[in-house]
Amino acid sequence: MLSKRVAFTKSLPSRQAGAACATEDRRIHPSFSGGHFGGSARVGKLFVISASSGTGKTTLAQGLLREDKNLVQSVSCTTRPRRPGEVHGRDYYFITKEEFQKNRRRNGFLEWANVFGRFYGTPKKEVEARLRQGRDVLLLIDVQGAKKVKAKRADAVFIFLAPPSKEELRRRLEKRGTESRAEIARRLRVATTEMRDLNGMTKGGRYFCDYRIVNRDLQKAREVLKAVIRAEHLDR
Repeated sequence: MLSKRVAFTKSLPSRQAGAACATEDRRIHPSFSGGHFGGSARVGKLFVISASSGTGKTTLAQGLLREDKNLVQSVSCTTRPRRPGEVHGRDYYFITKEEFQKNRRRNGFLEWANVFGRFYGTPKKEVEARLRQGRDVLLLIDVQGAKKVKAKRADAVFIFLAPPSKEELRRRLEKRGTESRAEIARRLRVATTEMRDLNGMTKGGRYFCDYRIVNRDLQKAREVLKAVIRAEHLDR
């Protein structure tokens, strides 16, 4: 279900060494209590989940947010059309291109990206305010955005959520039914590049992402992500 860097190589950085699952890392042991993992007051931490479209990051995050009351999701701004069932202020802040560019010029985004001609951005003030309150903040962003956050917030925890295979990713995108065949083909091409980038290394010789989770089973992936959050607060 999950994969650590280079097939669980022992020489990995400390964060990657705890990525497998709770049973493989003795540090990951606190009970689930007090409405959040660990049950004690903590300094807020920024968790960045990057994944290609159709990998399941939104569904995975929704389950985590229901269970961990100390975890909040940063709501991004976007210029893309609203999909059926999406709510302004909950899923995204749906704004015009003019509004987006105005906020960008004012340096109001922690990161922003142009994805398939549509703009996405993370409101900087909202993230910083939550972290000061001691809340953990969850960002669900694309690879472009993750790179920009890493340049500004090296203290953040970067998690790569990968599909089991390209074929499975295609199946999930087709099942979702929100994109045309041409759009699906384009997203698959982009996903190939994104997975290469997320598996790559920085100029400093470290992997871009601290953890890599292969989402074969949603519940198991959620449990692993919970263990990652606990381990990060223990490893201070």
